[in-house]
Amino acid sequence: MAADGRRPVRARDDDSDVYPAATGRRRFVKGVVGGAALAGTGVAGSAVVQLSTAPSGRGGGVLQYFGIELTDGPAPRGMPLIPVRIDSEGFLSGLFPPAEEREVGGRTLPVAEADVGGTTYSTEWFQYCGVQSIPAVAPGAEQDDAFRYDEGGYAWQREAVSPGQRIHVDDFADYREWRNEIGSAGLGKPATGTWRSVDVPGEETLPIQVVRVADRLFDRMVADPVSGAFVEAAAPEGFLAWLNKCTHFCCVPGYKQTQQAVAFGAANAVYCPCHQSVYDPFSVVQESFVALPRPDE
Repeated sequence: MAADGRRPVRARDDDSDVYPAATGRRRFVKGVVGGAALAGTGVAGSAVVQLSTAPSGRGGGVLQYFGIELTDGPAPRGMPLIPVRIDSEGFLSGLFPPAEEREVGGRTLPVAEADVGGTTYSTEWFQYCGVQSIPAVAPGAEQDDAFRYDEGGYAWQREAVSPGQRIHVDDFADYREWRNEIGSAGLGKPATGTWRSVDVPGEETLPIQVVRVADRLFDRMVADPVSGAFVEAAAPEGFLAWLNKCTHFCCVPGYKQTQQAVAFGAANAVYCPCHQSVYDPFSVVQESFVALPRPDE
């Protein structure tokens, strides 16, 4: 602990181009926040806990998840990852687990979860910011799982692809050297899009961010003793995706999307311009939160 009472910033080896010198702003480093104390269980048992402790409705309660790490600002935790799947034609989609009915606490509830790299991945990871009330994330909901481009958070996107078009591996062929005017080159290539959002009202659209991570950074990520196995299974060919809703006030952040990020030491990070929360897309951490239940049908 530093003399001023602040927690020291975690050091990064050989990544000076990714992690610029610290600014004078307070820095928050988030890990698992009380998960064991609250749940009394590991990741594999979290689905049972979050269902049985739900105060009302379906789902909700304490659970653990993997997300990109919050490193600065007022947001309480990182944004949850979406495991990526690449089909035989090279199109990307987000894993949405099949649902099954289970008896929990005297109630029959639909549960949608899957094993991803030894971790129980569940649709409950997305139970925040009102997402828990969107029909597209209810267990068993029928929707298109494909990742599709939106209007375009990047110049390359607006020039090369169209909104609604499916995201494809070939669109990221230059990921090793891609850059724009913000931050460093060669960290990976990003895109913005939507998930499970075909023919749904605008307020029910699920915004996503996809980055094909540079090889050297991805190698470091899969070597992490806590999150590495999950990252390796959830990010085939280095494609990392997350639900792009800030955990603070549900704004839509961006990776290398605004020059304003430079002033907050976030040129190579995911930056939320609304309240200056910063996330590290190259650091995946395990965290816990209390998910809100979906309304009873």
